[in-house]
Amino acid sequence: MSTVRAVSCGTADRLAKGRVLQSGVLIRHYIYIVVIAGLAVGLYLARLWQPEEQVNKHSEHLIAALTAKNWNKFGGFIANDYHDQWDNDRTAVLQRTREIFRYLRDAKMAAVAASVQTDGRRGYWRATIMVDGRDDNEVMAVLKERVNHLQSPFEFEWQHMSGKPWDWKLVAVRNPALTIPAEY
Repeated sequence: MSTVRAVSCGTADRLAKGRVLQSGVLIRHYIYIVVIAGLAVGLYLARLWQPEEQVNKHSEHLIAALTAKNWNKFGGFIANDYHDQWDNDRTAVLQRTREIFRYLRDAKMAAVAASVQTDGRRGYWRATIMVDGRDDNEVMAVLKERVNHLQSPFEFEWQHMSGKPWDWKLVAVRNPALTIPAEY
């Protein structure tokens, strides 16, 4: 009986050692997976937080907020010191944009041939903007006629506001070919 007991104790020891080795290998695999996943996330964020990428994303999200008439989100992109070539400050551009878009139904805006350039804490997004939507009112017809036929692209000027890589605000919009009458 003592021999059987010794064999079964030896078998139990080997099984216990095998489980320890298996769990050690398993833990090592989990560590590798976590390290690789961490590196992948780090590389993704490093690319996402590049100034050019941030300026491009902010411009796309600004246009999306505008077409969705999400005024809180749209206003969150506009800097307090915003000033454009048509002499609009932050308050005026928010008010006038709401007034114009109140008359537009199913408005869609698309950027064509967008390009981004950065210079220190400034970023410049340039693109031709095409407007589309239902032509059931005069405002949409005028907007499409004036914007879709411009020969020069719009330029959005962004400023990096803090040490956070995602903290960019729109400080100016330009398009030398677009004139807006004073009565607007």
